[in-house]
Amino acid sequence: MERHSIEPRPDWQRIVEEQGCVYPLTRFPDGSLRPYWDESAYYSFTLPEVEALEEVVEELHAMCLAAAAHIVERDRFADLGITDPRLAALVAESWRRRAELPSVYGRFDLRYDGTGGPAKLLEYNADTPTSLVEAASPQWFWMEDRFPGADQWNSLHERLVAAWQRQAPLLPPGPVHFVHSEGDEIGEDLMTVAYLRETAQQAGLATEALSVEQIGWDRLTGRFVDDRLRFIRSCFKLYPWEWLVTDRFGPHVLDTLDNGGGTGSTCWIEPAWKMLLSNKALLAILWELYPGHPNLLPAYLDGPRELAAAGGYVAKPLLGREGAGVTVHEPGAAPALRPEPCCYQQLAPLPDFDGNRVVLGAWVVEGEAAGLGIRESDGLVTDGYARFLPHVIL
Repeated sequence: MERHSIEPRPDWQRIVEEQGCVYPLTRFPDGSLRPYWDESAYYSFTLPEVEALEEVVEELHAMCLAAAAHIVERDRFADLGITDPRLAALVAESWRRRAELPSVYGRFDLRYDGTGGPAKLLEYNADTPTSLVEAASPQWFWMEDRFPGADQWNSLHERLVAAWQRQAPLLPPGPVHFVHSEGDEIGEDLMTVAYLRETAQQAGLATEALSVEQIGWDRLTGRFVDDRLRFIRSCFKLYPWEWLVTDRFGPHVLDTLDNGGGTGSTCWIEPAWKMLLSNKALLAILWELYPGHPNLLPAYLDGPRELAAAGGYVAKPLLGREGAGVTVHEPGAAPALRPEPCCYQQLAPLPDFDGNRVVLGAWVVEGEAAGLGIRESDGLVTDGYARFLPHVIL
């Protein structure tokens, strides 16, 4: 794994916008605009490196499924902050019926520096991962422009289309509604949903586009409806489950949840059992089940324990996106418990490439390794000001 500087293509902004990355720039607090899609550099990997990372990703996914089974079997929902018995029961039922429920994709965030040490799991974004568009499309076309004949860890598009084709028999009759929130100001959620909708259409599915805010409730039939008053039988939502079940219409979600048993009216994608994987408590449960595993970092729910003295730690809220609420505690600092439930994970500083802190986003589709997206940040936390850089296999 190496970082290389390179001259950006002329008119690069227009090119990537036409390929779906309509948010190529990030506005910083001082009002300045800087590239989010950053092709002034790229990363290269060897094929053996990528093959080894693929094996790590698929092993981690299998371990996460085992951890989900453990949570359900041992009734450890409270560790995830799921204290509503009805919600816990519905998530457990969703897990037991998972073979009957469509589930498409997720993204592992990994610490990896290419120097021979094992990749380390930072977290698993299994419910509403973004940065999919740029990973699947613009970086592939960038490679074809700049390195024709090279390869890339990127079979995302083909795998997504195939996933929709395979899972079509699990879907209720009628179109699949693809929804995002109107609160998305930069267009990332909108384009992620639009891209996934495109892959579903290529798989032969009928689809409709909608915002979460446009979903209605028909009191007469007790069903969710779209803006044309049609029943929503299946819905892909880029909207976290923890919001879905606590919003004003949350009780209706639970009342009509289709867990594959034919008793509900709305099949949500990703399914409710993904709440078991999209929660940072998973990291502590994984360490409990697989202590010392080379691809895991020590993590706990009751406090930093030995991590404060050993090498520092990070405190992560159980739920959150793009580094929100994450605090870094350097080695030697006095251990501090957060007032809200957190996961305390060993500090593993992101590798520094020419002053850039890099994290690998390894994608899975139907549980299989499918692609790579790379983000850089200036600090130890990969936040909303990170940059996306393309990669090649050389």
